[in-house]
Amino acid sequence: MDDGRVAVVTGAGSGIGRAVARALLDDGYRVALAGRREAALRETAADARHALVVPTDVTEPAAVAALFDRVVADWDRVDLLFNNAGTFGPAAPIDAVSVEDWRATVDVNLTGMFLCAREAVRRMKAQRPRGGRIINNGSIAARTPRPDSVAYAATKHAVTGLTKSILLDCREFDIGCGQLDIGNAATEMTAGFADGAKQADGSVRPEPGFEVEHVADAVRYMAALPLHANVLSLTVTATGMPFVGRG
Repeated sequence: MDDGRVAVVTGAGSGIGRAVARALLDDGYRVALAGRREAALRETAADARHALVVPTDVTEPAAVAALFDRVVADWDRVDLLFNNAGTFGPAAPIDAVSVEDWRATVDVNLTGMFLCAREAVRRMKAQRPRGGRIINNGSIAARTPRPDSVAYAATKHAVTGLTKSILLDCREFDIGCGQLDIGNAATEMTAGFADGAKQADGSVRPEPGFEVEHVADAVRYMAALPLHANVLSLTVTATGMPFVGRG
């Protein structure tokens, strides 16, 4: 057995998840790459020696349990969960959002995070030495929504409650939990913002972004703390985006 740290990264097939997974691999972690698209996960792994590709639908309880069972079977423990898998959901005002689209967004952004955190906590409590850390990808929408984003904003607000509850319930077991709120990291999901994004006053204006590697650096910082220290909330945004004073 290797005595290196073990991380699980969800949504690891692209964007923020891919950048964080590769950064953790560079730092010497053994990293389980979870996501729905196996081919994309293998691209993230890029033949890394200590990467484990585990195709996973985070909305399925049995699939999430199998992911963590596989990690523990191969590497004996879980030190870090980057709870990252998410979707923007429908872009529409509330009266135009279907129940099906609402539920699909909640399933991924909230229930999926709950399922992954639950399985991680179970392993972190039982392992020796016990403990670990969970970092939830919240988004700046956890505090300030965009127009036409009711499902996304509601789930990301809920992630804040999930984060605080995990920390409160698990700190006696040496498990830390924090939330990383990101604004306009340059990924495929945010590529259109450079051309124009709807603003609170109804206008459409271009918004700046920043390199996704800086998100990975923030995760590295949070993850590197000793378990008796914890970052509860950290916000990383493009300096010029309309967030502070939005609206």
